[in-house]
This record gives sequence, C-alpha cells and structure tokens, in this order.
Amino acid sequence: MSEAGFYSRQSAVWGVLLALFIQVPGMVAAQAASPERASLAIPSQRLQQYSDLSVEWMRDYLRIDTTNPPGNEMRAAAFFKKILDSEGIENQVFEYLPGRADLWARLPHTGSEAQRPIILLNHMDVVTSDASHWKAPPFGADIVNGSIYGRGAQDMKNEGLAQLVVMVMLKREKVPLNRDVIFLAVSDEEAGGTGTDWMIANKRDLLENAEFLINEGGENLLEDGKVRYIGVDVGEKTTFWLHVVAHGRPGHGSRPIPDSAPNRLVRALDRILAYRTPLKVLPIVDEFLHVMAPFEPPARAKQFLNMKEVIQEKKFQDQIERDESLNFLLRDTISLTMLGGSGQTNVIPPDAWANLDVRLLPGGDPQAFLQSIRRVVDDPDVTVQPLNAEFRVANSSPTNTKLFQAIRRVSNEYFPGTPVAPRITSGYTENQRYRPLGINSYGFSPYTATSAEGSTEHGNDERVRVEEVRRAPRILYDVVTAVAGK
Repeated sequence: MSEAGFYSRQSAVWGVLLALFIQVPGMVAAQAASPERASLAIPSQRLQQYSDLSVEWMRDYLRIDTTNPPGNEMRAAAFFKKILDSEGIENQVFEYLPGRADLWARLPHTGSEAQRPIILLNHMDVVTSDASHWKAPPFGADIVNGSIYGRGAQDMKNEGLAQLVVMVMLKREKVPLNRDVIFLAVSDEEAGGTGTDWMIANKRDLLENAEFLINEGGENLLEDGKVRYIGVDVGEKTTFWLHVVAHGRPGHGSRPIPDSAPNRLVRALDRILAYRTPLKVLPIVDEFLHVMAPFEPPARAKQFLNMKEVIQEKKFQDQIERDESLNFLLRDTISLTMLGGSGQTNVIPPDAWANLDVRLLPGGDPQAFLQSIRRVVDDPDVTVQPLNAEFRVANSSPTNTKLFQAIRRVSNEYFPGTPVAPRITSGYTENQRYRPLGINSYGFSPYTATSAEGSTEHGNDERVRVEEVRRAPRILYDVVTAVAGK
C-alpha cells in the first residue's frame, strides 16, 4: 500500500480501543451459535497441500520484480494467469499500457438466484528497494530464520497470494456459492493508481455491482506470541497534497539576497508549520474517546469524556501537538516532505519549492483549507497550489454488514478472546475508489505481524513468517465462504 505500512501502526491507543469491541452486548451468544468454519470440512491432508502450495507460490511470486516505477506488472499477471488457467478458473488479463496490466478472475455462483458479488482486491506492484541494506535479496524469496524475505511480503503480495489460494480452494473443494467471487489484481497502486482507474473506467461491468470488497489496510498486531487485536479498516482520511513555490531574484551565492526565493520559502514554511489547524471532534472520534476513557488514567479519562470542551484549553492543545496517536484524529494534518531549489551550491535560484502532505478529516473542504494556508503564508511571491487535479472525498463503510460480521466471527474462532474492531486510518487505500461505486470495502488481512515485521513494509528486510503464509489462506477462505457459501 502506498502509506498503510507506517500509518497503520500509528498508535498503541488503538489496541485499547479495539479491546473494547468484544464487549458488545449479545456478541458472546452470537459466537456460540455461529456455524462451524468451512475449512473444518476439508481433510487435513488437503489442508496441508494448500499450505505447501501457499509457501511455494509465495516464494515464486516474490521473485517477480514489479518495482514501481516502472511496475512491469504484466509479469505478475502472467504468473496469476498460469495458475488460474491450470485450475480452470475463468480469467482475463488487460494490458492497458505496455508492460502494465490488470487481471480479473471469477468463480460464478451456483444456482438460479444470486446475491451481489464479493471482490478480493490486491495490487501487484511494490515500492523500490536497496539490496545493499537487506539481509537477503529483495527478490530472492530466501527463507531466513523461518521468514520469507522479499519486497511485497507485507505490502501486499502476501495478501494477493492468499486471495489466489482461496480461489483455488473454492474451485477444488467445489464450494456451492450464493454469489460470484471475483479476484482482481491491479497495477500501479503505489504510484498513480492507474490500474484501478482503468478498470473502473473501462471494465466496470466486470465488477458486477459487487456488494463487498476485501483489500489491504487491516492490521493484526502480534505481541509476545499473542494477537493483541484484529483491526479492520473501515475508513480513511484523504490526501490533499500541496505544492509551495517561492519566487525571487536569482544571483551568485557569494552575494546574499535577503528576499531570495529560498529565503522566502523558508519564511513561508515556518509560518505554515507553526499554524495549528482547527481542532474538531467528529462523532466517530467522540465515540472512540468515550469508549476508551475507562482504560485511561483518571485525568486523561476525564479529558476524553469531555473532549469538545477541553480542546478549547490552550494547555490541552499543546498536549495534542505532541501526541501522535490523538493529533491526526482531531484535525487536518500537515507534514513537510519535499524541498527543492538550486542545482548548485553557489547559485541562488529564481524559484524554490516544497511539497506538503496534507490529510483532511472526513467532511473536510479542500478549497477552504487551501485558502487558509494562503492566508497564513501571506506573501504575493509565494504560490500554493494542489498537486493533484482530482480531490477524492474521504469515505467509509458500515460495520453492520454480513462481511464485517463474518470477519469478526472467523477471527474470534482462530484467535479466541482477541478483539475485532473497525479502524479509521490516517492515510489512503484504494478502498476509497470502490466505495463510491456502492461497494462496502474493508481492509482486512488474514496475516498477523509483530511491530518489527510490520515496520519492514516499505522498509528494509521486508518479510513474512512461513507459518503465516501457511495459515492465512485458510482464514480468508473461512471468511469468504461465510459470506459467499450456500
């Protein structure tokens, strides 16, 4: 995912919140009455074979270099297609640009009446890597101390592989389906999102008015050998990246110019970074804080129960600035991420620029935010413009759906006593592109990961434990059959 690696691990606070959701009235009774997992009907020998295949295919998949840029996802699509063809699963590959492709596959419903489909979405591209900083080659899929090393092992070739194995399991086990199950592997998620955009614009009919979609974005934190929580992404903040350019008289570096472009830029950025965006308490955040309050120290609990009042206090505002777990929940955020100026040390450039990573809360007005930043800058020789032509309004999916309840039930059966709860993330996933189509979209991972393993996403030594690769497809199979099986 483009940001999910770091933003999904932004707070130990989430663990406390998530733990509370197991106390929902009636949940214990619902679990006791729930049907058995579908995978229990599969003979152990065949389950072993699926686990063996998962490890073999995971290593094969990780060896395919789909670094974006340039992507070359056609290689990964060919890998998927070969397996799908051999299993007799309907599929199509769409090479929408040279070397860049989307793959669609489908297992049709069985019977005359069907419910709306479920989509298993994944992206085939991965971010860049520097082999000199890795213990094992990024595209070698070496097994070291029980883990498979490879770029994409966490983001998100592991999930794509689990989805592929689920398709194979459904086919081989001849599972009767009450809805189509669609496998969709897209390109370019890590950069421009052209794969998903092309699919929606050109092959919308193949999505078949789907009801549900499972994608990346979930987080299942493993601590001291125990799963602390199962986090399901139900919504995200939205990006509003800004490009700041200062203009000034160029000259030789040996003769300083007070109003040079770099100097103007520094002053403008200083004002922007000192600016505190307005604090606001959204209803879902207010609910989050109220539920979490009993697990906080008395003074902090009192603040959480009266957040709309205490955010008016200067002292508390200062506290929020330093609390990364709360700050992003209560305001639009600004991060300085890129700077540019002269190509030579002894040249004062006519222009100097910076990029700002802005994240808006759901319901945020991008134009109003832009005007506020321009007022803060207050310099006619400094321009502030959006980097992206299109602004996507933040959206979310409800938790009172059959899929979310299936995730909760199956997860509790695999990890008894572990809380399963919705999360709102600070960043972006392609769920935001599919929800406007009427598809309830969730970030759910059938893998667990320690914080050390999770931190390798987009970092060095990205890896996934072999035992997780063996188990994850079975968990996802049980979730999908709970929603799509007759």
